This record gives sequence, structure tokens and C-alpha cells, in this order.
Amino acid sequence: MPNPFICDITFKGENYTTNKLPKGDYENCIFENCIFSNADISNCCFMECTFIDCDLSNATIMHTTFKEISFKKCKILGVRFEGCNEFLLSFSFEDSSLNLSSFYQLTLKNMVFKNCILHQVDFTETNLTAASFEECDLKNAIFERTNLVKSDFSSAFNYTIDPEQNQLKKAKFSKDGIIGLLSKYDIELI
Repeated sequence: MPNPFICDITFKGENYTTNKLPKGDYENCIFENCIFSNADISNCCFMECTFIDCDLSNATIMHTTFKEISFKKCKILGVRFEGCNEFLLSFSFEDSSLNLSSFYQLTLKNMVFKNCILHQVDFTETNLTAASFEECDLKNAIFERTNLVKSDFSSAFNYTIDPEQNQLKKAKFSKDGIIGLLSKYDIELI
């Protein structure tokens, strides 16, 4: 039996930790002030949806589809995005906290992170070509064998990126942030 199709509905203040979100295809829906913390939303399909002020911390998203999704002011701690469906995968994050989450080996070209806290986020082997990290705090974020070609870090801060371990051609960095590219050399900039 196919999943039900749910379109153009706004869900407010729902707690999907206690009341499981029904499996389905959600298109152009808005989830506002909803709690998905520790919830299992595996095998759901979200297309052109917006999540506002939601808590998705430690949510299970195995085989979940995220197509043209916007996360605004969300708490998304410890989520393993590499488990979701990679077909047509596209989302953006604004004013959100994604600490301890993982995007391991995903292709996220033109990804947008705006004013986000990304402490200890794993971007190992991720393709972030032309991604934007506007005003993002990347303290202890992991960049190993990551494609950062044409990515914009010009207003990002607290990052440590090894130019020898990552692809950085045409990536943008501020002069103040250059120390994040040289930290492994233990040198002093004056």
C-alpha cells in the first residue's frame, strides 16, 4: 500500500516523540514548533517543506527523502544525514544548531548554511562544491577529504581546514579566518 500524500498543511506544536508522525509523502507542508527529538521519521518523504522552530535532535532519518527543504531556527543535534535518501537531496539551514550531526559522504552542492552553529559536525568526504557558510560557527567541525571548491567561508569562523587534505580551489576565506587554514603548522600570525 503506498504512503498517503499530505499537501499544503501546517502542523503546529506537535510532539512526534510520543505521537509518531504517520509515514507519508509530505509536500509543501510547514512544521512549526514541532518536536521530533529521538523520533523515527524513517522512510518519510518531505518535498518543498519548511521546518520552523522544530527540535529534530537525534531523530532517525533512514531512507527519508528531503527535497527542497528549509530548516529555520531548528535544533538538529546528532542527526546522521548520511542515512537519508540521497536522490534529489536538497535542503538549507538558517539560524539553526546542528552540533554533532553528520553529512558523511553526501553530495551537497550549493548547500546553504546561514547563521548556524555547526560544532563538531562531520563533513568527511562530503561534496560541498559552491556551499555557503554565512556567519557560521564551525568550531571543531571535521573536514577530511572534503570537496570545498568554490565554497564561501568569508564570514564563517572557528573553522580548522587542512588545505592538504581538502579540495579548496576558488574557495573564499576572510583574512581574519586564514589562521583556520594554517593551524596545523603551529605558527604565529602578527
